[in-house]
Amino acid sequence: MHEQPLEQDGPLVGEDGSVGYRGVTACQAVGISYRQLDYWARTTLVIPSIRDASGSGTQRLYSFRDLVVLKVVKRLLDAGVSLQNIRRAIETLRSRGVEDLAGITLISDGTTVYECRSPEEVVDLLQGGQGVFGIAIGGAFKEIQGSLSHLPAEPAGGPVPVGTGTEPEPAAGDELAARRARRRAG
Repeated sequence: MHEQPLEQDGPLVGEDGSVGYRGVTACQAVGISYRQLDYWARTTLVIPSIRDASGSGTQRLYSFRDLVVLKVVKRLLDAGVSLQNIRRAIETLRSRGVEDLAGITLISDGTTVYECRSPEEVVDLLQGGQGVFGIAIGGAFKEIQGSLSHLPAEPAGGPVPVGTGTEPEPAAGDELAARRARRRAG
């Protein structure tokens, strides 16, 4: 059974019913040159999962997920990450058994590549999967607010003797200070 093109340079339906895209279509969809695509396939950075080239006259066939991975590689390149570091990051993921690269969130600072597993867990893929951590400032802000609601506070100018009539008025919206003032007043 031979493959029949659905569109010129568009998706092809394989013998098993899978839909794939030729190299020219992949390049247009991702925004890369055919030369880049060919190099990435020959060097196994992104191997077409439906059909790899197997000699003269055969064409690679990329799945939709392959196109997503190609786009991620391009974005990392555009962000300034070297192809060597991108390759190391993807190889680290594959060595850990991560086959579905399209289901991963990657973060980069332009030099290294991190895998974001959850809001609390980020892994440096260029350091062999070494864990790093992030601090959500908003979360720390809320934790401190919660802790302070049970702890005493002092006026910025130092302690003021109770009953002297010089206690500062609570700021508008400062519920905690208002409660303290009511307690002191009796």
